[in-house]
Amino acid sequence: MRTPIIAANWKMHKTTAEAADFIGQLGSELKHDTVEVVICPPFPLLCRVNDVCREKGLRLGAQNMYWETAGAFTGEVSPMLLKDIGVQYVICGHSERRQLFGETDQQVARKVKAAFAAEIIPIICVGETLQQRQAEQTAAVVGEQITIALDGLDPSQVRRLVIAYEPVWAIGSGLAATGTDAGMVAQQIRKLIGEMYSLRTARDVRIQYGGSVKPNNILEFMSEPEIDGALVGGASLDATVFAGIVNAVSGARRE
Repeated sequence: MRTPIIAANWKMHKTTAEAADFIGQLGSELKHDTVEVVICPPFPLLCRVNDVCREKGLRLGAQNMYWETAGAFTGEVSPMLLKDIGVQYVICGHSERRQLFGETDQQVARKVKAAFAAEIIPIICVGETLQQRQAEQTAAVVGEQITIALDGLDPSQVRRLVIAYEPVWAIGSGLAATGTDAGMVAQQIRKLIGEMYSLRTARDVRIQYGGSVKPNNILEFMSEPEIDGALVGGASLDATVFAGIVNAVSGARRE
Protein backbone atom coordinates (compact mmCIF):
# COMPACT_ATOMS: atom_id res chain seq x y z
CA MET A 1 0.00 0.00 0.00
CA ARG A 2 1.33 3.44 -0.94
CA THR A 3 2.00 5.82 1.97
CA PRO A 4 0.12 9.13 1.56
CA ILE A 5 2.40 12.12 1.08
CA ILE A 6 1.33 15.71 1.83
CA ALA A 7 3.81 18.43 0.84
CA ALA A 8 3.73 22.11 1.81
CA ASN A 9 5.00 24.51 -0.85
CA TRP A 10 5.56 27.82 0.91
CA LYS A 11 6.68 29.50 -2.32
CA MET A 12 8.22 32.94 -1.51
CA HIS A 13 6.75 33.35 1.97
CA LYS A 14 7.85 33.45 5.63
CA THR A 15 10.77 34.86 7.58
CA THR A 16 13.12 32.75 9.71
CA ALA A 17 11.11 33.45 12.86
CA GLU A 18 7.79 32.76 11.13
CA ALA A 19 9.10 29.46 9.79
CA ALA A 20 10.28 28.30 13.22
CA ASP A 21 6.95 29.27 14.80
CA PHE A 22 5.05 27.46 12.05
CA ILE A 23 6.97 24.20 12.46
CA GLY A 24 6.64 24.35 16.22
CA GLN A 25 2.89 24.88 16.05
CA LEU A 26 2.48 22.31 13.30
CA GLY A 27 4.34 19.69 15.30
CA SER A 28 2.00 20.13 18.24
CA GLU A 29 -1.15 19.86 16.09
CA LEU A 30 -0.20 17.05 13.72
CA LYS A 31 -1.35 13.46 13.97
CA HIS A 32 0.56 12.11 10.99
CA ASP A 33 1.66 8.60 11.90
CA THR A 34 0.18 7.24 8.66
CA VAL A 35 1.15 10.19 6.43
CA GLU A 36 4.52 11.43 5.16
CA VAL A 37 4.73 15.22 5.54
CA VAL A 38 7.18 17.32 3.50
CA ILE A 39 7.92 21.01 4.14
CA CYS A 40 9.30 23.00 1.17
CA PRO A 41 10.41 26.47 2.35
CA PRO A 42 12.34 29.11 0.38
CA PHE A 43 16.07 28.40 -0.01
CA PRO A 44 17.33 30.70 2.80
CA LEU A 45 15.14 28.87 5.34
CA LEU A 46 16.16 25.30 4.50
CA CYS A 47 18.89 24.95 7.14
CA ARG A 48 16.78 26.47 9.89
CA VAL A 49 13.70 24.44 9.04
CA ASN A 50 15.68 21.20 8.69
CA ASP A 51 16.65 21.11 12.38
CA VAL A 52 13.06 21.56 13.50
CA CYS A 53 11.70 19.12 10.90
CA ARG A 54 13.95 16.36 12.18
CA GLU A 55 12.70 16.93 15.71
CA LYS A 56 9.07 16.72 14.56
CA GLY A 57 9.43 13.77 12.19
CA LEU A 58 8.86 15.86 9.04
CA ARG A 59 10.68 15.69 5.69
CA LEU A 60 12.53 18.61 4.14
CA GLY A 61 11.98 19.59 0.51
CA ALA A 62 13.31 22.30 -1.81
CA GLN A 63 11.17 24.21 -4.29
CA ASN A 64 13.65 24.03 -7.16
CA MET A 65 17.27 23.33 -8.09
CA TYR A 66 19.68 23.40 -11.03
CA TRP A 67 20.87 20.24 -12.76
CA GLU A 68 24.63 20.87 -12.52
CA THR A 69 26.56 19.90 -9.39
CA ALA A 70 28.78 23.02 -9.45
CA GLY A 71 29.97 25.76 -11.76
CA ALA A 72 29.52 29.34 -12.93
CA PHE A 73 25.72 29.46 -12.66
CA THR A 74 25.02 32.63 -10.72
CA GLY A 75 21.80 32.50 -8.75
CA GLU A 76 21.26 28.75 -9.07
CA VAL A 77 21.41 26.07 -6.38
CA SER A 78 23.17 22.74 -6.79
CA PRO A 79 21.50 19.41 -5.97
CA MET A 80 24.65 18.41 -4.08
CA LEU A 81 24.34 21.47 -1.86
CA LEU A 82 20.68 20.65 -1.17
CA LYS A 83 21.66 17.10 -0.26
CA ASP A 84 24.45 18.39 1.97
CA ILE A 85 22.04 20.47 4.07
CA GLY A 86 19.52 17.67 4.51
CA VAL A 87 17.03 18.09 1.66
CA GLN A 88 15.16 14.85 0.90
CA TYR A 89 12.66 16.01 -1.76
CA VAL A 90 12.73 18.64 -4.50
CA ILE A 91 9.86 20.07 -6.54
CA CYS A 92 10.61 19.92 -10.27
CA GLY A 93 8.63 21.69 -12.98
CA HIS A 94 6.07 23.58 -10.91
CA SER A 95 3.75 25.51 -13.23
CA GLU A 96 5.05 28.82 -11.87
CA ARG A 97 8.57 27.78 -12.89
CA ARG A 98 7.30 26.78 -16.31
CA GLN A 99 5.16 29.87 -16.90
CA LEU A 100 7.10 32.64 -15.15
CA PHE A 101 10.66 31.44 -15.72
CA GLY A 102 10.36 29.57 -18.99
CA GLU A 103 11.28 26.08 -17.82
CA THR A 104 10.78 23.48 -20.52
CA ASP A 105 9.88 19.81 -20.28
CA GLN A 106 13.45 18.99 -21.26
CA GLN A 107 14.89 21.12 -18.45
CA VAL A 108 12.55 19.47 -15.97
CA ALA A 109 13.80 16.08 -17.15
CA ARG A 110 17.41 17.14 -16.53
CA LYS A 111 16.50 18.24 -13.01
CA VAL A 112 14.77 14.94 -12.31
CA LYS A 113 17.87 12.97 -13.31
CA ALA A 114 20.12 15.30 -11.32
CA ALA A 115 17.92 14.89 -8.26
CA PHE A 116 18.24 11.12 -8.38
CA ALA A 117 22.00 11.42 -8.90
CA ALA A 118 22.13 13.41 -5.64
CA GLU A 119 19.83 10.90 -3.90
CA ILE A 120 16.99 13.42 -3.64
CA ILE A 121 13.45 12.35 -4.54
CA PRO A 122 11.81 14.58 -7.18
CA ILE A 123 8.22 15.73 -6.94
CA ILE A 124 7.42 16.21 -10.63
CA CYS A 125 4.64 18.71 -11.32
CA VAL A 126 2.43 18.31 -14.37
CA GLY A 127 -0.80 19.94 -15.40
CA GLU A 128 -2.76 21.76 -18.07
CA THR A 129 -3.87 25.37 -18.48
CA LEU A 130 -7.54 26.35 -18.60
CA GLN A 131 -7.29 26.89 -22.36
CA GLN A 132 -5.83 23.40 -22.81
CA ARG A 133 -8.51 21.90 -20.59
CA GLN A 134 -11.29 23.58 -22.53
CA ALA A 135 -9.75 22.27 -25.75
CA GLU A 136 -9.81 18.73 -24.24
CA GLN A 137 -6.02 18.52 -24.39
CA THR A 138 -5.44 17.52 -20.75
CA ALA A 139 -4.43 13.92 -21.48
CA ALA A 140 -2.09 14.93 -24.30
CA VAL A 141 -0.42 17.76 -22.37
CA VAL A 142 0.06 15.80 -19.15
CA GLY A 143 1.11 12.72 -21.11
CA GLU A 144 3.87 14.61 -22.90
CA GLN A 145 5.12 16.15 -19.64
CA ILE A 146 5.27 12.71 -18.01
CA THR A 147 6.88 11.01 -21.01
CA ILE A 148 9.71 13.54 -21.22
CA ALA A 149 10.29 13.80 -17.46
CA LEU A 150 10.56 10.02 -16.97
CA ASP A 151 12.43 9.14 -20.16
CA GLY A 152 15.65 7.26 -19.44
CA LEU A 153 15.02 6.65 -15.75
CA ASP A 154 15.59 3.28 -14.16
CA PRO A 155 12.42 1.51 -12.92
CA SER A 156 13.78 1.64 -9.36
CA GLN A 157 13.94 5.43 -9.66
CA VAL A 158 10.45 5.70 -11.12
CA ARG A 159 8.98 3.73 -8.22
CA ARG A 160 10.39 6.28 -5.75
CA LEU A 161 9.45 9.53 -7.48
CA VAL A 162 6.29 11.52 -6.81
CA ILE A 163 4.00 12.97 -9.47
CA ALA A 164 1.99 16.07 -8.56
CA TYR A 165 -0.95 16.65 -10.88
CA GLU A 166 -1.66 20.37 -10.59
CA PRO A 167 -4.11 21.80 -13.12
CA VAL A 168 -2.68 25.26 -13.72
CA TRP A 169 -6.12 26.85 -13.68
CA ALA A 170 -6.71 25.64 -10.10
CA ILE A 171 -3.48 26.91 -8.50
CA GLY A 172 -4.15 29.88 -6.22
CA SER A 173 -7.45 30.57 -7.95
CA GLY A 174 -9.80 29.24 -5.31
CA LEU A 175 -11.05 26.79 -7.93
CA ALA A 176 -10.35 23.09 -7.63
CA ALA A 177 -10.87 20.16 -9.91
CA THR A 178 -13.42 17.67 -8.66
CA GLY A 179 -12.14 14.49 -7.10
CA THR A 180 -13.49 12.57 -10.08
CA ASP A 181 -11.68 14.79 -12.59
CA ALA A 182 -8.40 14.59 -10.68
CA GLY A 183 -8.81 10.85 -10.23
CA MET A 184 -9.28 10.33 -13.96
CA VAL A 185 -6.06 12.22 -14.76
CA ALA A 186 -4.19 10.30 -12.05
CA GLN A 187 -5.47 7.08 -13.60
CA GLN A 188 -4.21 8.19 -17.01
CA ILE A 189 -0.82 9.03 -15.49
CA ARG A 190 -0.50 5.63 -13.86
CA LYS A 191 -1.57 3.88 -17.07
CA LEU A 192 1.07 5.78 -19.05
CA ILE A 193 3.81 4.91 -16.55
CA GLY A 194 2.70 1.28 -16.81
CA GLU A 195 3.11 1.44 -20.57
CA MET A 196 6.53 3.10 -20.28
CA TYR A 197 7.82 0.72 -17.62
CA SER A 198 5.54 -1.93 -16.12
CA LEU A 199 2.29 -2.20 -14.19
CA ARG A 200 4.29 -3.18 -11.10
CA THR A 201 6.40 -0.03 -11.36
CA ALA A 202 3.34 2.14 -11.97
CA ARG A 203 1.55 0.75 -8.92
CA ASP A 204 4.35 2.00 -6.64
CA VAL A 205 4.37 5.61 -7.89
CA ARG A 206 2.68 8.10 -5.58
CA ILE A 207 0.48 10.68 -7.30
CA GLN A 208 -0.54 13.89 -5.56
CA TYR A 209 -3.24 16.39 -6.44
CA GLY A 210 -2.50 20.10 -6.12
CA GLY A 211 -4.65 23.16 -6.63
CA SER A 212 -6.69 24.94 -3.93
CA VAL A 213 -6.52 21.97 -1.54
CA LYS A 214 -8.14 22.63 1.85
CA PRO A 215 -9.17 20.62 4.92
CA ASN A 216 -12.78 20.52 3.69
CA ASN A 217 -11.98 19.03 0.26
CA ILE A 218 -8.87 16.88 0.77
CA LEU A 219 -10.85 13.70 1.44
CA GLU A 220 -12.71 14.16 -1.84
CA PHE A 221 -9.39 13.74 -3.62
CA MET A 222 -8.02 11.07 -1.30
CA SER A 223 -11.12 8.97 -1.88
CA GLU A 224 -9.89 8.45 -5.45
CA PRO A 225 -7.90 5.19 -5.57
CA GLU A 226 -5.10 6.63 -7.74
CA ILE A 227 -4.48 9.75 -5.61
CA ASP A 228 -1.98 9.39 -2.78
CA GLY A 229 -1.69 12.87 -1.33
CA ALA A 230 -1.50 16.56 -2.08
CA LEU A 231 0.95 19.32 -2.92
CA VAL A 232 -0.44 22.24 -0.95
CA GLY A 233 0.27 25.90 -1.68
CA GLY A 234 -1.68 28.71 -0.01
CA ALA A 235 -3.26 26.47 2.62
CA SER A 236 0.21 25.36 3.75
CA LEU A 237 1.06 28.82 5.07
CA ASP A 238 -1.25 28.48 8.08
CA ALA A 239 -0.11 25.77 10.51
CA THR A 240 -3.61 25.00 11.76
CA VAL A 241 -5.08 24.76 8.26
CA PHE A 242 -2.23 22.61 6.99
CA ALA A 243 -2.43 20.37 10.05
CA GLY A 244 -6.15 20.01 9.33
CA ILE A 245 -5.35 18.67 5.86
CA VAL A 246 -2.78 16.19 7.16
CA ASN A 247 -4.91 15.07 10.08
CA ALA A 248 -7.92 14.49 7.85
CA VAL A 249 -5.86 12.16 5.67
CA SER A 250 -4.24 10.46 8.66
CA GLY A 251 -7.59 9.94 10.34
CA ALA A 252 -9.11 8.47 7.21
CA ARG A 253 -6.21 6.03 6.90
CA ARG A 254 -6.70 4.78 10.47
CA GLU A 255 -10.41 4.11 9.99
